[in-house]
Amino acid sequence: SDAGSQYTSFRLAEHLDTAGTAASIGSVGDAYGNALMESMIDLFETELIKPRRPWKTLSQVELATAEYLDWYNHRRLHGETGHVPPAEYEANHYLSTTKPQVTTNI
Repeated sequence: SDAGSQYTSFRLAEHLDTAGTAASIGSVGDAYGNALMESMIDLFETELIKPRRPWKTLSQVELATAEYLDWYNHRRLHGETGHVPPAEYEANHYLSTTKPQVTTNI
């Protein structure tokens, strides 16, 4: 997140600590991380939240969000990644950058 007061407050820090979560705050004057997150939230709202309104329960939103993230990461084709899903792109990246292990027979 950015370094706004709502993200750097003691109350939020205590809440994150209780949940076992670490805060991730971008460097001052660096808007790239925030822009990426805002773009993702806009896409999420456009593709899932707005078309299926009105939502009746929080449980419906939670389940739909989990299903959307699974679809987005494993089946949705992304032009920026050569029209493959992010999980496949990441797996291909690691396969192409990982050096083979050298084994010896003793």
